[in-house]
Amino acid sequence: MRRIIAILLLIIVAMGISLTLAKIPFGTPKTKVGTHYIKEGIKQTGSDNIVTAVVVDYRAFDTLGEVTVLFIATIGLGAVLTAGAGVGTRKTQPASMVLYTGCRLLFPLILIFGTYTFFHGGGFQGGAIVASGFLLIYLGCRERRISQRAFILAASLGGLAFVVIGLLGLVFGSYFLLNFLPKSASNTLFSAGVIPIIYAVIGFKVGSELASIIDNLIEES
Repeated sequence: MRRIIAILLLIIVAMGISLTLAKIPFGTPKTKVGTHYIKEGIKQTGSDNIVTAVVVDYRAFDTLGEVTVLFIATIGLGAVLTAGAGVGTRKTQPASMVLYTGCRLLFPLILIFGTYTFFHGGGFQGGAIVASGFLLIYLGCRERRISQRAFILAASLGGLAFVVIGLLGLVFGSYFLLNFLPKSASNTLFSAGVIPIIYAVIGFKVGSELASIIDNLIEES
């Protein structure tokens, strides 16, 4: 009896999935908004990457809210983990030769790759790459550690720069976070106006915040 009930349930679930997939409009966009972004996005924003244009142009204010939430989470985590912590000497065990060598050689390359990602439409991704470089520092070069104040200052400056760019949109145009810089030909560094600048600011801010979280989560011996 249990097998029959299980088979019937599987059939019902399979039918539900099949009907759901049959109603998904694959291929050509069925909404006017999606069609508008695809047809007019490059001309309006100067960005060949429509996803990038949507994230930091059409819905840049929403992205500002997202990075604000990450900043608040970073501050909250730091407050929770450092509350009541005593002041003492940090004792660490030396890392293996592989980690130590990788830390010294790869860290600058990771920062360069993260910066490259900033300016090519990947602020959040570039920030995560930069944070992974600091994780490598903490794993391989354990005697090194950056002050929490430096991370928070960097994240604060990144958020402030984001807001200033938005206010400049009001100064030079008609609304907050207006893409006010001139747009040039594709495949140039600043072809999309303020979009690469905003993404660099986001990457700088996200990298600082994630590195701060990693620093807070390091186990003290």
